[in-house]
Amino acid sequence: MSTSNGYTYADHLPADFSDSALRADVRLGLTASSKWLPPKWFYDKVGSELFEDITRLPEYYPTRTERAILTRHADEIVRAAGADTLIELGSGSSDKTRLLLDALTRLPGDPSYVALDVSEDALRSACASLVATYPALQVGALRADFTHQLDLLPRGDSRTVAFLGSTIGNFEPAERERFLESLRAGLGEHDTFLLGADLVKSKQILLPAYDDAAGVTAAFNLNVLDVLNHRLGADFDRSAFEHVAVWDDRNSWIEMRLRARRDVVVQLPDLDLQVGIGQGESIHTEISAKFRRDSLTAELTAAGFVERGWWTDGREWFSLSLWAPA
Repeated sequence: MSTSNGYTYADHLPADFSDSALRADVRLGLTASSKWLPPKWFYDKVGSELFEDITRLPEYYPTRTERAILTRHADEIVRAAGADTLIELGSGSSDKTRLLLDALTRLPGDPSYVALDVSEDALRSACASLVATYPALQVGALRADFTHQLDLLPRGDSRTVAFLGSTIGNFEPAERERFLESLRAGLGEHDTFLLGADLVKSKQILLPAYDDAAGVTAAFNLNVLDVLNHRLGADFDRSAFEHVAVWDDRNSWIEMRLRARRDVVVQLPDLDLQVGIGQGESIHTEISAKFRRDSLTAELTAAGFVERGWWTDGREWFSLSLWAPA
């Protein structure tokens, strides 16, 4: 662990983590009978900028709706949690988190915040900004992968672990179950879990949020092919693919895909791999699951949690919920 610019920094990932993980994911996903790529590879510099653009689109309600809930209820949430340490999983820019930090720093005591992310650049940028904004806040950066390194969360007597933005909706159900069970195993009796989750609503609202009229989400989805071209020497032709978003009513999730407009043969020389993709065949790039309160409660209860609070907007489009070990 090192200290610089007013915050601590601990790195628990190998130097080649991103490259080796990308190679493994691409080889596994593009050689599967139903091809797929994990959504985490969307977020290179261009992809991150495109996602920020998406959050400002009129069709894309999740970010502004979650922010509105936090704006209205952050003080209540922080009081209900009763913690002096906030740990955020997949912290990114830590932007919306500032609403919770505002509430936390209004309380007496010595509050602290730990941002966990796989991106060193995002962590350092966010934490340097937070130190400047909250001089009384102890700030830490933890470079780790929350899908399998939850045991590295810093210890404390009273912690709130926050998982915002409905990122949990990107997990397949079995992955979600493992994640929740692993998180619960590491929480103590005075700890809490703050979860942001998007709620089921009309597909007339859902689909435009993932297939906007301006084509920003399409550009975001297609950008993952540029990531593979740049980092793995692949020769994907973006024009050979189209962005597709569909609502799966049975699973209550949006699926994003890249569908081939024609037969394609892609070379990935860095993997010594050639991949054929037939016209009409899709590469599955993301699910975004939507939840109902009863089903979400059932999942958290099965993982060993009990509800301590539930907050939503007036239209009940998005939720923030607080959970404690049962």
